[in-house]
Amino acid sequence: MGSRYGLKVVQSRRKGEVFCDSLAGSLKVLDIVIPPVPYPKGAVLFMEGQAGCGIFAVCSGKVKLSTSSLDGKTIILKVAEAGELIGLPATLSGKPYEVTAEVSEQARVNFIPRTTFLRFLHANPEAVIQVAQLLTEGHYAGHEVIQSLGLSRSASEKLARFFLGWSADHAQGQDRLQIALTQEEIGEMIGVTRETVTRLLAIFRKKNLLTVKGVTFNICNRAALQSLAGM
Repeated sequence: MGSRYGLKVVQSRRKGEVFCDSLAGSLKVLDIVIPPVPYPKGAVLFMEGQAGCGIFAVCSGKVKLSTSSLDGKTIILKVAEAGELIGLPATLSGKPYEVTAEVSEQARVNFIPRTTFLRFLHANPEAVIQVAQLLTEGHYAGHEVIQSLGLSRSASEKLARFFLGWSADHAQGQDRLQIALTQEEIGEMIGVTRETVTRLLAIFRKKNLLTVKGVTFNICNRAALQSLAGM
């Protein structure tokens, strides 16, 4: 699954997290101190189509990024975690945000205005390479979303891919997963209805593919789950 739901880990830290630390230190050198702001669950950082006025650095918590169709159908593209930057493409291009960013777990977030961020890049040429790497990661992550939604043959394959992807991107490949998403939100991530997720979870449990207790999911048979996912 690669980095569908987050950036790949580099020496146990995401590239975004390393860059986030570098950004904070460099802003201090520029005599710019931007303290993080606490946001409750459900707070919207920016809306799809809104003018891109800056980036948001997630210091703690989780932020879901989604896009919606004209008829109101929503797809969650990613769940950003601590150390990740969101709103980067719009901030660099000056175009509107292409997604909606909503806090899904109480978070502390730094907002860095576009002019400040561009000044940071001008003062730190080496950071431009890191930004390019982050944009590249985002490109491939988006490609994986398209593959999963468009090329999966069944809803069960999509759900199996979801759990394996979450394990790779949020649990360092472990079988014990903490997923603070509703079944409706999981459905929005894989392009199926909440009812379908509920039905498939019951089937997965019956087949002993995984167990569920609250927000804790345990993969019981990884090989079988990978086979179901076509991996």
